[in-house]
Formats: sequence, C-alpha cells, structure tokens
Amino acid sequence: MAEKTEKTNVMRILEQKKIPYTPHFYPHGEGIPTDGVTVANFVKKDVRCVYKTLVTRSASKNYYVFVIPVAEHLDLKKAAKAVGEKSIEMIKQDELLPLTGYIHGGCSPIGMKKQFKTTFHIDIENLETVAVSAGRVGAQIEIAPSALIKLINGRKADLISSAQMN
Repeated sequence: MAEKTEKTNVMRILEQKKIPYTPHFYPHGEGIPTDGVTVANFVKKDVRCVYKTLVTRSASKNYYVFVIPVAEHLDLKKAAKAVGEKSIEMIKQDELLPLTGYIHGGCSPIGMKKQFKTTFHIDIENLETVAVSAGRVGAQIEIAPSALIKLINGRKADLISSAQMN
C-alpha cells in the first residue's frame, strides 16, 4: 500500500506553488471500475463536485482541455463555441499519453506536458471545493476551484447540454 502515500507530480506542483489541497486515494486495478461516478463514491464526494478532464482537437488542429462534472457529457458544439472554433472532437485514447503525459483515467488539468487552453464547466464557480485527478489512476486532489482555475489560467463556460444536467 505504499502507493497510497506517494505524491504525484500534480501534488508536487501544488506544494511548490503553496496551493492548499487535500489528497484522496481510491482502490483501482483489474476488476475495479474507475468511471467517474464510482471514483466520486470511493472518495466520498458528491458527483457534482468531482470533475473529469477531457482533451479535444479542433478542426484547425488545435488542442483544448475541458473539465466537467464526472456524471455529465461534454457538449461538443458548446465546447467549440467556448474556444472560438468551428468544431472539436475528442482525441483518441492512444494519443493522450504522448500529448499530455497522462493516461486515460489519470488525466489532470494540472501538469500536462504542455498547458493547453483549458475551460471549466461554469457550475464550478458554485462549489467550495472540486476534486480532479491527481495525475494517476487511484489518486484525486480536492482544491478550491478559484485556485485551480488561476493556476492553469483557465476560463469558464457552459459546456454540458442542459438536458443532461442533474
């Protein structure tokens, strides 16, 4: 169980910048589901307070990151509009690691190989804290949304379709 106490690069970045956070660890591995709703249950957080990080590519070949609640789906039209693009699409799973340095299920908006323009779903501003991946499967960090957005120079927009909102 030594892995539970190991710091991730995300945690090191936050400590270096003196940004307070709370680490959360959850079981993972073969046979253990790691979808966002299950992760929220493991870390005992409301699904509206646990966000997932999605990486997209626009028709103009630019990359964008969107951070939305784990139980929701990214509205690609709203996302494209939020970043001033005609259209965007999700990148393929095998492109994630070389592009960001993170694997599927462990992608964090903090500490990517390159900082891409990042947009958070607007509801984040109503939360006291938000949990996002700590940069690997099995680890999350809980942080003040304002500190997270400021750290990565993020912006906010409506990114999910209202029919899907809880």
